[in-house]
Amino acid sequence: MRLIGKGLALVLAAVVFFTLVGLVLTWAPDKPVGELKARWAQTPSQFVAVAGMQVHLRDEGPRDDPTPIVLLHGTSASLHTWQSWTEALRGQRRVIRFDLPGFALTGPHPQDDYSIDAYARFVVAVLDQLGVQKVVLGGNSLGGQIAWATAAANPDRVAQLVLVDSAGYPFEPKSIPIGFKIARIPALASLMQTTLPRGMVESSVRNVYGDPAKVTPELVDLYYDMTVREGNRRALGKRLAQPMASAPERIASLKMPTLIIWGGRDRLIPPDNAAKFAKDIAGSELVMFDALGHVPHEEDPAATVAAVKKFLGMN
Repeated sequence: MRLIGKGLALVLAAVVFFTLVGLVLTWAPDKPVGELKARWAQTPSQFVAVAGMQVHLRDEGPRDDPTPIVLLHGTSASLHTWQSWTEALRGQRRVIRFDLPGFALTGPHPQDDYSIDAYARFVVAVLDQLGVQKVVLGGNSLGGQIAWATAAANPDRVAQLVLVDSAGYPFEPKSIPIGFKIARIPALASLMQTTLPRGMVESSVRNVYGDPAKVTPELVDLYYDMTVREGNRRALGKRLAQPMASAPERIASLKMPTLIIWGGRDRLIPPDNAAKFAKDIAGSELVMFDALGHVPHEEDPAATVAAVKKFLGMN
């Protein structure tokens, strides 16, 4: 019995030891935005005061563009997700992108309001702050849902829509990034406020790519740093606690020309959702990229932006 007792004590001691070692190795407290600016907010980044937040924003291209292109990122992403599209478009079009409340360098909403309607109001507030009256509005995933919700509420402000693997209908994911799973479990989410294994971030990013081999260490650095920005992990939990609203009647009310882009290997919002958008938005155009995942604009920017240029009538 003494040997069993000693053995059990050794096992428990080993568990405690390796748990502590794991916590030390993955220790990742929040970082103030000031610590992240040097790498991730270089020129042409600016911070604009909107709704009580300092919004990280990039505004590029010709200022005489009558309908600038505004691009909205998805959950846990940032304005950097549109970098390649911006480089391809800014020679001819004004391109505006910004970090949404609760994410990246903008950080948490002052009132912790992460409803879709609040995000739509925020987009309009940014446009008002910039003095922009009408836009081509594009978005990926959550950003796509915010884009069409903004257009439905303010049809006079949106000339055209570009929806990239957009949320909007109830869906059954085939696979959910591990970071999203943990953020939905209060006990684990609390632990993740001060720890963040880099491997978990890498796994989450690889999960949304059709070809995970395209995920680079620098890309993992970006997603990691945007996650540990002060307040973002708590905000993610609050955002994911929001109900998945179904409003097909609002989608069907959209009358502006709409381009729908989808990755055929999207395991988060399956491709059958693309057909739902195409059916409900009269006159919309659907372009499917069979080999790409949930972030096709990031995974193959050249092919996807070519579809956007054609839609916009660009040379």
